[in-house]
Amino acid sequence: MKKVMLVPTLFFSVLALVGTARAADDMAGMKMESGTMGTATQDNSALTDAVVKQVDPSTGMVTLQHGDMKNIGMSAMTMAYKAKDVAMVKQLKEGEKVKVRVENINGTLTIVKLMKQ
Repeated sequence: MKKVMLVPTLFFSVLALVGTARAADDMAGMKMESGTMGTATQDNSALTDAVVKQVDPSTGMVTLQHGDMKNIGMSAMTMAYKAKDVAMVKQLKEGEKVKVRVENINGTLTIVKLMKQ
């Protein structure tokens, strides 16, 4: 009975090894960027030019007049966004030119990076 179990086990082990080798060959030509599968593009990491229109430290909201935000599929407009942290909001004044990165975090469009120009 042990011989009967050994043959299928050996057969499936060989199949698993062959499948793993094929998967490695299929991925040989893929470009890896910073630990990703090469799906990230420059647009996903780019900052967008914006002008601060309003700052509300009590809610953590910042109203921006901004250009296209390709990473979230948003065209140029003026809109309020939640800031990632309060320190970000405290440093801003209306009329300042900034560069921002907005991402959709749990359904909320959030400013995750902000640099004054």
